[in-house]
Amino acid sequence: QQRRPRRLSPLSFPPFNKGGERKGGQAPGPPLLMVGFNRRFAPQVQKMKQLLDTVKEPKSFILTVNAGAIAPDHWTQDPAAGGGRIVGEGCHFIDLLRYLAGHQVVAVQATRMKGGGGAVTDDKVSFTLSFADGSFGTVHYLANGHRSFPKERIEVFCGGRVLQLDNFRKLTGYGWPGFRRMSLWRQDKGQQACVRAFVTAVEQGGPAPIPIEDLIEVARVTLEVAEQGNRS
Repeated sequence: QQRRPRRLSPLSFPPFNKGGERKGGQAPGPPLLMVGFNRRFAPQVQKMKQLLDTVKEPKSFILTVNAGAIAPDHWTQDPAAGGGRIVGEGCHFIDLLRYLAGHQVVAVQATRMKGGGGAVTDDKVSFTLSFADGSFGTVHYLANGHRSFPKERIEVFCGGRVLQLDNFRKLTGYGWPGFRRMSLWRQDKGQQACVRAFVTAVEQGGPAPIPIEDLIEVARVTLEVAEQGNRS
């Protein structure tokens, strides 16, 4: 089920400072804000993070999304109502790469497919994120494929090794000592683990499962990707 995003422009962000507290004395202490970026909680992504954190050198990420077509008159395609598909769904993949890279995004480059005759093109976008440690990740978000092809595939190249996650079912390692594969009977994109982490934080008074700095960064990068794509 698609949900309408709460914020569609940089001007609508709440006034948080770097420490995560509201300015002006409003609601002191770090706010417990949660966004459903569930993929970072998926078991195979957790395994990828564990492995990648052992490699102290830049990484390259390739993330292919076979997004599927949505009718041009659907509200998700309306920039005013849904923000477009990059804002509505592409943000999940920006968060995923931000989580796996473990460093801030320092540059964005985006381009979209050119179309004619009123064709929707902002759901056929390729963008590259550059990270502070020298890593980079490219996302191919494409709505012009076939539904028989897997929806999401992630490949990571680093230190003479490769990880490939195929549609959140099969994770394969190449060149990783002690790790070859991790397969699941059912696809698990981390939805339940995401909810459990938030409930635990509420019940036990712990920190937010996703740091608020990450949430704001991902939101700003998402809007920049969408804006660059619209200009290309």
